Amino acid sequence: MNAELSRKRYAILAAGILIQLCAGIIYLWSVFKNPVSEHLGGWDATMTSSIMLVSFVGGLLFGGILMDRAGVRPACIAGSLVMSLGILLSAFVDSSAPYLLYATYGIMGGFGVGTIYTCTVSSIQKWFFDRRGFATGLMIFAFGFSLVVFAPLARYLINGFGISGTFMALGLIFVVICTAASTVIVNPPADYATAPNKTAVLSAQKQYTTREMFRRPSFYLITLSLFFVLSAYFTLNPYFYSLGMDRGLSDEMATFGVMMTGVCSAAGRLAINWLSDKISREASVLLVSVISVGGAVAAIFAGEYLFIASIAGIAFAFGGIAGISSTITADHFGTKNMGSNYGFVMLGYAASALVFMYIAKSMTGGGTGSFAIPLAISAVACVASAACSLLLRTQTGDQPTQA
Repeated sequence: MNAELSRKRYAILAAGILIQLCAGIIYLWSVFKNPVSEHLGGWDATMTSSIMLVSFVGGLLFGGILMDRAGVRPACIAGSLVMSLGILLSAFVDSSAPYLLYATYGIMGGFGVGTIYTCTVSSIQKWFFDRRGFATGLMIFAFGFSLVVFAPLARYLINGFGISGTFMALGLIFVVICTAASTVIVNPPADYATAPNKTAVLSAQKQYTTREMFRRPSFYLITLSLFFVLSAYFTLNPYFYSLGMDRGLSDEMATFGVMMTGVCSAAGRLAINWLSDKISREASVLLVSVISVGGAVAAIFAGEYLFIASIAGIAFAFGGIAGISSTITADHFGTKNMGSNYGFVMLGYAASALVFMYIAKSMTGGGTGSFAIPLAISAVACVASAACSLLLRTQTGDQPTQA
């Protein structure tokens, strides 16, 4: 690889990291939930997070299609504008029509995040074919680390300027940073994938179309493993802060607990991606499934600092599976149609967000009751994810052939 292309791919990686740092706003809802509810006259805003996560997957699918037709840079700029506008418009939602938050923060915000996420991940996997786990791990580390950066900033802005001022400030910050960084994102030259430094193993990989992917059992096993293993995180995610207070934590420690979930989610994305290059993606899915089971069981009875430890483990596992989901998709189905293929795999993510957040909300009375049964259900689901990972190890037909 010549020096110019090497510098270019690291510049694109840096731009992608910056975009992903802003796009991680999708995980900040536990900080916004209570202030937004108060701002909107006591309206229950819990489902906004679920809507945003589902729209995120819609953005993944749309971004993949738009990349194929218009190019990765225009798609990334479009996603940046939609995400930023959604956050900005949320500043103007008031108690007379609180449900509009579903459209602004939920649908527009989530859709924009999904679009820029798939654009940056797809592009970086094409540039770093030789270090796929490393490069993807670094970039989506920033996606999870966003909570650490923006949680204290958001609380500062909320205390000083209210929820409307906070949404307005964040929307303006994101539109400037993400749009500027998006102009750097491009795909490699057409002959880059067949350059002499490409390994024989990777060059032998079949590039599956989405229709072909649907015929592979591995598609369903990967999607189901996502659905099941994310259950513990989505059961607790909207309630990290409020449940921490209920378990005996002070306001400061509950906020610290939320920040720790961001740190651990980011660490999981980086560590599990790195580890997956060593022990295989399938073994990594099994590992995060086991961690999720332990975290879910501990969270049933945990109080104070043990509660922080349990949600930190759940967040680490969540970050790990979120980190390798794109990599395992590329490993099994190639990178040529990565945008659309990854979007369909992530339907498991969207379904998990809807199902397990709904279970938690309905069984706990909106987070005010016991979480024992929802957490027990999520623990069983994580065991099912482990089973999927074991079955996935038998699906070798869509893997690159050894040269």
